[in-house]
Amino acid sequence: MTKVVVVGDRLVSSETLKEAAQQLELGTDIEVVAFNWHADLTKDQFQEKILLIENGGPEAVDVPDGVVEAMEDAEYLLVHIAPVSKEMLENAPNLKLIGTCRGGLEHIAVETVKEKNIPLLHVIRNAEPVADFTVGLIYTETRNIARGHKDVMTGKWTKAFPNDLYKTTLSNLTVGLIGLGYIGKLVVKRLNALGVEVIAYDPFVDQEKIKKEGLIVTFKELEEVFAEADVISLHMRVTPETTNMVSDHLLSLMKPSAYLINTARAAVLDKNALIKALKEKRIAGAALDVIWKEPIQKDDPLLQLDNVTLTPHIAGDTIDAIPKSPYLLRDVINAYFKLGISDMLIKL
Repeated sequence: MTKVVVVGDRLVSSETLKEAAQQLELGTDIEVVAFNWHADLTKDQFQEKILLIENGGPEAVDVPDGVVEAMEDAEYLLVHIAPVSKEMLENAPNLKLIGTCRGGLEHIAVETVKEKNIPLLHVIRNAEPVADFTVGLIYTETRNIARGHKDVMTGKWTKAFPNDLYKTTLSNLTVGLIGLGYIGKLVVKRLNALGVEVIAYDPFVDQEKIKKEGLIVTFKELEEVFAEADVISLHMRVTPETTNMVSDHLLSLMKPSAYLINTARAAVLDKNALIKALKEKRIAGAALDVIWKEPIQKDDPLLQLDNVTLTPHIAGDTIDAIPKSPYLLRDVINAYFKLGISDMLIKL
């Protein structure tokens, strides 16, 4: 009998995680022990818990009662955004694999995972929605869709916008992606279908594999992408190396006609440097779905700019992406069992 511990939450139920766990191809009978982490909260209340984890990691919140003890003989652990704390991992001598049905790892004590050499698999549960939204933001910012709507709703019939000198069709633009993981590749797929030239920087991907997947993208160095692209779209995870990676220096390389899109994480971008570039009109505009402090504060200087589009972190928010993510995780884990490799295996 193989023991699998699952921890559900407000967004992904323990029942769905339990069903997915029972469908793992382990070759033995499976005992699933299920826990809930704040499943009874409202969506807004739960968002406060998420912010605590995203800002402070798994030790910033409490774990469910009994889960530490349950880890003593657990071999597999499946969660959504429930904390996977250092204590849980240190109390799990038999743990063979951790699966999380989300892309971010803020809720996991990754240093302990690395020390114990436990395979960690994740899924980009909302990859398709985020890829769609990214392309939508490119259209929105370059063609003033949101600004035009806002003005019309207040009785204005605006025909002139800050980027008038640069307005053109998407097919005339070169889009540069920083990060070519799962979401980045889906964005490339969409841009390829639209006939848009794509360049990219990602030092970790296998360029030959990308070509074999049928994606049309030219790889360049980081500074080359910022200097040459008409639209820069960010798709990297937050790590010590990527925090504030998009600095004043990189922004200074962008064309005055270029735009910056961020549907990844706010922390990869130097906020003060971006605001300065936008205020001074050193770039044409930006579209951000992620903000440094969410919800945005009333005195945030971003709100005073006329060349930025802001959305409230909704790029991945569709009715089915998150609740059904355990089944995607199940498929990824079973494929890993079969092949011994996975693009979703985190390299620590």
